Amino acid sequence: MRIFFLCFLFWTPFVWASSLVHLGVDVFFAEGGVELLKKKKVALVSNHTSVNSSLVPTFELLRQHAKEYQVVAIFSPEHGITGSALAAEKIDHEKKVGSVPIYSLYGSLRRPTEKMLQGIDLIIFDIQEIGCRPYTYATTLFYVMEEAAKQGIEVMIFDRPNPLGGLLVDGPMLHDEWRSFLGYVNVPYCHGMTIGELASYFNDQYKIQCALTVIPMKGWKRQMLYQETGLLWIPTSPHIPEADTPLYFASTGILGELDLVSIGIGYTLPFKVVGAPWIDGKKLAEGLNRQKLPGVKFLPFCFRPFYGAYKNQNCYGVHILITERKSYRPLSVQYALMGLLKSLYPNEVLKYLQRTSAEKKRQFCQVNGNAEILHLIENEKYVAWKIIQFEKKEREDFLEKRKPYLLYQ
Repeated sequence: MRIFFLCFLFWTPFVWASSLVHLGVDVFFAEGGVELLKKKKVALVSNHTSVNSSLVPTFELLRQHAKEYQVVAIFSPEHGITGSALAAEKIDHEKKVGSVPIYSLYGSLRRPTEKMLQGIDLIIFDIQEIGCRPYTYATTLFYVMEEAAKQGIEVMIFDRPNPLGGLLVDGPMLHDEWRSFLGYVNVPYCHGMTIGELASYFNDQYKIQCALTVIPMKGWKRQMLYQETGLLWIPTSPHIPEADTPLYFASTGILGELDLVSIGIGYTLPFKVVGAPWIDGKKLAEGLNRQKLPGVKFLPFCFRPFYGAYKNQNCYGVHILITERKSYRPLSVQYALMGLLKSLYPNEVLKYLQRTSAEKKRQFCQVNGNAEILHLIENEKYVAWKIIQFEKKEREDFLEKRKPYLLYQ
């Protein structure tokens, strides 16, 4: 296994953007990284977020500098090259960019084939992800790394910030039997690692033996949330429109898998509200506020989704308001919501769980990374604090295990 952490290359003229953080793509082109591409056929794993700090697309930067190398293919993840496709929407055909083919890795295929990889010397991955295990951009990278290792192809990652910062580690681990495209590496739901760090962890811990190069950022510190980087946010997918949405995704996304309530998908506040026609918003807000969870308040809220769960119905529930991001624990909020709904509305919850298909329940367990949490919700009366504390020791062990792979202190 070869892992290279590239920090300083040959200097070439480059004007830094005004952000506090310089992305891996910025560092690569500013410090002569193109020297590493000489005489190589290069592929790019890319989408609409693949831009530098000045919003110039990575593909355009590669083409501008392509004198002694050739860009021969682009691979796109879930949501497509433009990021416009909805979650779980399959994409089998993408247009070319000039003469360069775009291969979708979210349609009939999730991995590049041997034929697609033929003749490629190096694959560059440059996509912004959100720091949550089930978000599939990371799994696409891991699949690419596995296939590249089989063919002896190098992989290079232009590192980007974890929008949740590098200190937030929260939620359950991934049990092997629930490993899937919705979670491929045994890390907590919020792992607190950048995509480059996570790839190095995966490469070593899973013995992939991919020839991996990570181009680190400059200026990023582990305590930084995305809003503190000075970088502009590009919605990573249709329901992650703002820089703070990843925190809310981690707060309600698992609950949304059951379709028990609306979590704002189909409304203007995706992941930031929770409601249903049968909920008393005032009672739910009072119950949640009594839990005194750090960094958050709950406001009674009414909304009407335009599509998705409870389309065109008045939903009563809560608006989640994060008051202090550094102390906020999204999975505690997620599981407190599940627990309060179960204790306040046991009949409604059991009714919906009985209706829920086996496939939906399986996906809920894949996203959680285990079956125990579903078992607790189905069979226990008061579940909130049991699942908030779930696998606390395992998370503490992970904090030690990840240390060798951290690039930023």
